[in-house]
Amino acid sequence: MWGRFRRAGGRVAGALRTEAKADGDKRPHNLFEAAAVYVAAGAEDDQERADEASGWVSPEALSFGVNELACRAVIALARERGESPRTVARELLGLPTAP
Repeated sequence: MWGRFRRAGGRVAGALRTEAKADGDKRPHNLFEAAAVYVAAGAEDDQERADEASGWVSPEALSFGVNELACRAVIALARERGESPRTVARELLGLPTAP
């Protein structure tokens, strides 16, 4: 039984494992840093930087980080505008308002 827990924990740890920064700093990138750089690079149409950030963490970890960033951004905009997160998310995507 404990072997199954160790294997599952190893898979989770492997999915969240990060690589050391290339600029000599030994501190690894975390998934939120990778997500922030990846999304900002996409907004600035900087494919090279987006590709670099996507290599810092596993695809699963990057996806989780991008999702978390999107949720936090929508919540912040909703609070700022005094609207619901649903309304803000639909507006950002150019969708009609939901009934």
